[in-house]
Amino acid sequence: MTRRRDRLRAILYGVLGVAAFLAGWEAIGAYRLAGLTWPRLTVVLAFVADPNRTALFLRASDATLSNVAMGYALGVAMGLVAGALGFVLRVLRPGLDRLVAVIHAIPAIALAPIFIVLVSRDATGLALTALGVFYAMYVATTSGLEAASAAHRELFAALGASRLRLLWHLQLPAALPAFASGLKYAIPGAFIGAIVGEWFGASRGLGLLMASAMQNFQIPLLWSAVLITSCVSLLCFGLAALLERAVAARFR
Repeated sequence: MTRRRDRLRAILYGVLGVAAFLAGWEAIGAYRLAGLTWPRLTVVLAFVADPNRTALFLRASDATLSNVAMGYALGVAMGLVAGALGFVLRVLRPGLDRLVAVIHAIPAIALAPIFIVLVSRDATGLALTALGVFYAMYVATTSGLEAASAAHRELFAALGASRLRLLWHLQLPAALPAFASGLKYAIPGAFIGAIVGEWFGASRGLGLLMASAMQNFQIPLLWSAVLITSCVSLLCFGLAALLERAVAARFR
């Protein structure tokens, strides 16, 4: 009963927090507290809901979400492979850790021009997305595979389990909660990579809409693109959080 009450209280506080944020947005825009660059929430919602702009937003969203989906899948695969490689071949682990840390320390906006030269303008967002997701999944994989307790490892060794059986029956199941957390925390990085990549001359996408709106001082268009991106990112993050909770309840 107490657990259910705590959950309901957390949901209530979340709803109140979102409502306060939206009310603050509307008030700042209504009273011009931030100048002309901060429109009212109702104005932005009306702009998004305008049927004449539906096709524009759908095309841009489709391009961005395609980059996010493909880059996310590629980054997850890269992170899992690199993390598993460092776990199996311990001699490679220090070098991989340093390489991943150096790559992560370089701002995505600094890497974008390099990817434009190496791949193409339209593929830059996908590459930056994959890179951002790769870091989160590498950390999740390396930490997750170490999550099995020493007592459990000793028990498997005492029962004569091979290294492969130990990995399959103990270390991988113990790592699943960390994997799920990595999938969740990689989502914001995926959207950041896609948007930053589109700023550098992509032919379509929500990032291109933002850049074009900034250059032409189309404030409602700018905020509409930001709102759509934020809502989709939060939705994906929420779904990943549900997956994380289900995995944690099953394997912890």
